[in-house]
Amino acid sequence: MTDRIKNLIDGEWVDAASGMILESINPADTSDVVGIVPKSGKEDVDAAVDAARKAYESWRLTPAPRRGEIIFKAAELLQKRKQELGELVTREMGKVLPEGLGDVQEAIEMAYYMAGEGRRLSGETVPSELPNKDCKSIRVPIGVFALITPWNFPTAIPAWKIFPALVSGNTVVFKPSSNTPVCATRLVEILVEAGIPKGVINLVHGTGDNTGEYLATHPGIDGVSFTGSTAVGERLARVCGPDREISCEMGGKNAIIIMDDAKLDLAVEGAIWGGFGTTGQRCTAASRVVVHETVYDKFLEMFTNAASKLRLGNGLLKTTDVGPLINEAQMKKVLDYIKTGQKEGARLVIGGKANTEGDCGKGYFIEPTIFADVKPNMRIAQEEIFGPVVSVIKASDLYDAIRIVNDIKYGLSSSIYTQDVNRSAVAERELDTGIVYINASTIGAEIQLPFGGTKKSGLGHREAGGRGGALDMFTKWKVIYRDYSGRLQKAQIDKD
Repeated sequence: MTDRIKNLIDGEWVDAASGMILESINPADTSDVVGIVPKSGKEDVDAAVDAARKAYESWRLTPAPRRGEIIFKAAELLQKRKQELGELVTREMGKVLPEGLGDVQEAIEMAYYMAGEGRRLSGETVPSELPNKDCKSIRVPIGVFALITPWNFPTAIPAWKIFPALVSGNTVVFKPSSNTPVCATRLVEILVEAGIPKGVINLVHGTGDNTGEYLATHPGIDGVSFTGSTAVGERLARVCGPDREISCEMGGKNAIIIMDDAKLDLAVEGAIWGGFGTTGQRCTAASRVVVHETVYDKFLEMFTNAASKLRLGNGLLKTTDVGPLINEAQMKKVLDYIKTGQKEGARLVIGGKANTEGDCGKGYFIEPTIFADVKPNMRIAQEEIFGPVVSVIKASDLYDAIRIVNDIKYGLSSSIYTQDVNRSAVAERELDTGIVYINASTIGAEIQLPFGGTKKSGLGHREAGGRGGALDMFTKWKVIYRDYSGRLQKAQIDKD
């Protein structure tokens, strides 16, 4: 069944003004058209921004607890429809069904968390140095936000942006990936059903280089939250300039360190999950494994054996462990990187080619691929591939491993497997990444703490919850001094 999807502008579901359309294709079966969507242009973006600006004045004055109640209702609706939404994620994006359901679960958790912030949005109340005077700081909304999201978490990442933006009192123009527009639309439909007023959230579909960039640079936009590649994020930061808030969650080339005292069975599980979960299409994917030289051969044997048992296929099938790449262009990119690794002299241990057998011939499937004897400066060990390709690198000791992990332009996520508490303490201090895991893989961040990276993995505020998280992106601080003494008092001067 093919869905006919529309934009949402000022509370109305409408086609693109031009009438142009795009198709969303199931990456596991290219004959399956998931949705037909508008290919929006400047006229559509202008209308969406105008609607958001018009709605902002009343929405920012809506009490924050009431804003939270609407988001809480959306959480309840997401929970009720989790199965159908998870199946849609798998059909439109390709990840296996347990991960599709997990994608929706993350949105549910973020909705509940941010709904609670409607009764917090906490600032500070502090004593004044003068009598009959009080001092406080409060969070206030910023204005109209452009939210631009990728295809790899088509429900979760939009939720990470939309819910904190709305509970903070901002209005939104949301531009999802053109690869997963139906998932995005279902999320917005739920917000409408939950009672969001017209114009508070607006949805425009289209391509990134056309619709997305015009939206991000629109003069009516006060802030931009983007998740995607480092190249696009850096470009947006340049073209947006200093006049608006901007947050970019970008790429990663994440690594797992495996020490000589690691529980190898556990480490192999972590490397399989990190390297091949979501077909390697995560910014936190473990595309490098840095192994102590004394256990290198043993680990490589176990890792290769485990990877050889992974089953490719449609993610809706219970027999599938690894789904497809998102599209033909991404599959070609990954295959090109595999050729590059071979040319650089890395040893291809397993995989390395597209799988076109049986039903896999209907989609974009690449075998789980492992390279051994990888040098840290090889391109396959330095550049983000975003596919099921893992480089295994040898290290002489802990400090050599940490040096290898850090000697890269990215700094999103890292991990160490060790039974030595002192080694883990050194690693968590020295690893230059926004997220560090101990005896776990590089994926699995929880929504109640900030999410983001260092270096070229992140720019601006972090996402998700906790101190330093999304609320800092979507609010600005206002400090209020109230003097009820009835006379002029001068701070730092009056002492009586």
